[in-house]
Amino acid sequence: MEYVLLGFFTGLSLILAIGAQNIFVIEQGLKKQYVFLVCLICSISDLLLIIIGIFIFHYFNQYFNEKVELIFNLLLILFLIYFIYTKIKTHYSEIYFNNKLKKISKLNIIFKTLGFTYLNPHVYSDTVFFLGNFSKNYELNQKIFFGAGASIASFVFFFGLGYLSNYLSKYAKSNHIWKIINIFIITFMSILILYIVKEMVS
Repeated sequence: MEYVLLGFFTGLSLILAIGAQNIFVIEQGLKKQYVFLVCLICSISDLLLIIIGIFIFHYFNQYFNEKVELIFNLLLILFLIYFIYTKIKTHYSEIYFNNKLKKISKLNIIFKTLGFTYLNPHVYSDTVFFLGNFSKNYELNQKIFFGAGASIASFVFFFGLGYLSNYLSKYAKSNHIWKIINIFIITFMSILILYIVKEMVS
C-alpha cells in the first residue's frame, strides 16, 4: 500500500503544475465539450507513458537526447501557434458562445487532445523519465503498485479538473466572459511559447 500512495502523490505532484494540457482540459470542461473523452484520453495517455517509464525506462533513456527534445519542442511551438491562431479568429466572432461551441467535431477534439499530450516533451520527462528513473531500483511488485498509484493520480486529477470546470461552466454563460477566458488562454499559450524558446536557447 505504501508504494501505491508513493506513486499517487509523486504522480500528482508532477501534473499539478499548470501547463497547456491542463488549460485545454479546463477549457473543454467550461465549454461542456466532450469532457469525458478529453479526460479519458489524457488519463489513458498518462497510464501508457507511466507503464513505459516504469518497466522499459532503460530502453528509451538512451534514445531521448537533446535533439529529440528539440524536435518535440519545435512541434509543440508550431502546434501552439496554430492553436493561438484559431483562438484569435474565434475571439473576434460575435457568435462565440452561442454557436461556435456546437460546431467542433469529436475528431477535432481527439486530435487537439493528442496534440497537447504527445507533442509536449514535459509529458515524457515527467512520466517516462522521472517516474522511470525514480522507480528503477524497485522490485517488480513494487513497480506495479507504484505505477498503479501514479496512474490513479492521473485519472483523479484529469477527471477532477475536467468536471470541476464543467460544474463552474454555469458561471460562464455569456460572450463577454468567454472573451475574457479566451484572452487568458491566448496570453498563457503565448507566454508558454516564449518560455519554450527561452529553454531551447539557454
